[in-house]
Amino acid sequence: MIQATLAHMRNSSSFFKTSDIIKILDGRKNEEIGFFVPLVFKEEFQAFVEAVEKKKKTELLKRIAKAQKKDPIEEGSSSDGIR
Repeated sequence: MIQATLAHMRNSSSFFKTSDIIKILDGRKNEEIGFFVPLVFKEEFQAFVEAVEKKKKTELLKRIAKAQKKDPIEEGSSSDGIR
């Protein structure tokens, strides 16, 4: 993995012609900002992102189901079918 600053991105002709993942740092604060994933890893990275998104959606749906389960059914209302 290569480390680079935002200033290196200005010279994009050499910055983006790599087959390595680049860790992008804020040069002034020396803090990690994110990563640049080259096109070589597109399929693997897309699968990873989809798995993360699916996990987030599943967790959200679990929270919604728990909240609906705790919501009492009052007289005159209908059930949502969650037990």
